[in-house]
Amino acid sequence: MSVLKVGLPKGSLEQATVELFKKAGWKISMTSRNYFPEVDDPELSIYICRPQEMSRYVEDGMLDAGITGKDWTLENGSDVEVIEDLIYSKVSRKPTRWVIAVPGDSPITTVEQLDGKKIATELVNVTRSFFEGRGLKVDISFSWGATEAKAVSGLADAIVEVTETEATIRAHGLRVIHELMQSNTQLIASKQALADPWKKEKIEHLAMLLQGSLRADQIVGLKMNVPEEGFDAVLAILPSVTAPTVARLHKQPWFSVETVISEHQVRDLIPKLKKLGAQGIIEYSLNKVI
Repeated sequence: MSVLKVGLPKGSLEQATVELFKKAGWKISMTSRNYFPEVDDPELSIYICRPQEMSRYVEDGMLDAGITGKDWTLENGSDVEVIEDLIYSKVSRKPTRWVIAVPGDSPITTVEQLDGKKIATELVNVTRSFFEGRGLKVDISFSWGATEAKAVSGLADAIVEVTETEATIRAHGLRVIHELMQSNTQLIASKQALADPWKKEKIEHLAMLLQGSLRADQIVGLKMNVPEEGFDAVLAILPSVTAPTVARLHKQPWFSVETVISEHQVRDLIPKLKKLGAQGIIEYSLNKVI
């Protein structure tokens, strides 16, 4: 039997990724210090890897596919195929940002003023390419962690660091002067795996269900009973993916109406529906929307 080897990111996105796979239909059993978790699909083999290294393993064919950041694929210069963008995190549904930050009391306000200065970052290759592209010479050192402290302590004039909200950067008294790039989580695959028809189809199915789960996480189902006299008015304000599902209630001058809408619309919509005579309004979560 063929098996698809898939790498999941270790670290901050590990639990969120496992939960995403669960919504998509795969139950992954994690145990402490286990880099080879069990999954309820004999056609999948799961490996836990640092996202910084994932694209290398996929490029070399040690893994058929993996979930990692666009930033690390670029940093490694890996020759892999991007199958799907999967934007998810504990904080937001937006891409993460790699920014250039300096101490709050630094006189530096522009990228050009960093010419000849020291930069600390984990994203060395992308940072070097950025400054070389602007004709600036900087001294870039690899940071093993606590990158913000390098600028605060004077070990670097500036840092290049990833952020979602800038909260940690501001908490260290740093100031962002430039956005280097945006990044997001991606499902990547090796060219060797995609050359295998079975593996290619399995990867495509995986991508479809993962993206369907992410799409469902931002929308909900809404179901209600609507009287005939308010039917047209309700449909006029009711959003839907294509069109609401409508069925007449048995021997009653009422309709059953069901639709799928963005979660943020519900709080404003339900009072309006109630005013128009809708009853038995039910909101329910979804696992997947394909």
